[in-house]
Amino acid sequence: MNRKKVVGFGEIMLRLSPLGYMRLIQAEGFTANYTGAEANSCVSLSMMGFNSEFVTKVPDNEIGQCAAATMQKYGVGIGNIVLGGERLGLYYSEKGAAQRPSKVIYDRKYSAISQAKRDEFDWDRILDGADAFLFTGITAALGEELPGICMDACQTARKKNITVFCDLNYRNKLWTTEQAFKVMDGLMPYVNVLMGNEEDSEKVLGIKSDMSDVTHGRLCRESYSEVAEKIVSRYGTDTVAFTLRTSISASDNKWAAMLYKNGSTSFSREYDMHIVDRMGGGDSFGAGLIYGLLSGMSDREALEFAAAASCLKHSIEQDFNLSTADEIKALMNGDSSGRIQR
Repeated sequence: MNRKKVVGFGEIMLRLSPLGYMRLIQAEGFTANYTGAEANSCVSLSMMGFNSEFVTKVPDNEIGQCAAATMQKYGVGIGNIVLGGERLGLYYSEKGAAQRPSKVIYDRKYSAISQAKRDEFDWDRILDGADAFLFTGITAALGEELPGICMDACQTARKKNITVFCDLNYRNKLWTTEQAFKVMDGLMPYVNVLMGNEEDSEKVLGIKSDMSDVTHGRLCRESYSEVAEKIVSRYGTDTVAFTLRTSISASDNKWAAMLYKNGSTSFSREYDMHIVDRMGGGDSFGAGLIYGLLSGMSDREALEFAAAASCLKHSIEQDFNLSTADEIKALMNGDSSGRIQR
């Protein structure tokens, strides 16, 4: 298979987590790993066999070197990482269980990427030879010049006929819905494939699904076709994909996805998941969709591949989906027994 090249742009952070299911107040030690939305997707794509490149800015110190080395460990290109800034952002993650939800506390103010400047990224050179470019709403929210940097990348990708993938990824701890709309409304016309979950379209774009209640775990699948159609009509997006999560508890979810293109909607198989770690679940879906669409799968096959990829991620500790394309295809094709492989 031709090794497609995907460039992702975003922040990489240090994640600190208490051991197991301990609460933060109980923690006397933390496990550490490096993570970030686009970084997670780039690792997933590399594990699947693609050529992925991660672009960011990290401090020129040992912590920044560790972050870059982690990406390199999984085969992700790091040649366009900018060095500088004061610190690497971090977050604390408390894993939920049963009826107790997971919690995230950010400590990312004044991070290196938030202080990035537009002239630090030569997108014409960075995107040379790329088949796809990926960014998320998280990245656009991080700093004063980040919306402009994302715009520069998207405009360059459009000139080079590179497919632009975007995950809306709304985070209310980073910006308000008004701020999100102001920025993302300007970027959306450059997006070919838009991804999100059941809340993002309302929070970021003001397009609401009235027939769903995610707080109480109720989803109406049919309503998302209308939401996707409105997005396509407003922005000219080629494809819209949503993940559909029904929360039974913090430990058990139902998981599916939908894809809308050319007026037609497809829904994936629904998985009953017992969750090991849900961080990076949406990022693994995005990577799976990119892989499927760029590999020549049909839209329905790409959707099923992405849903299966994300299902497997929920069984893996920390944020990276370390599943291979063959492992994902096995689940996609019905092998969900979890029997030991000898």
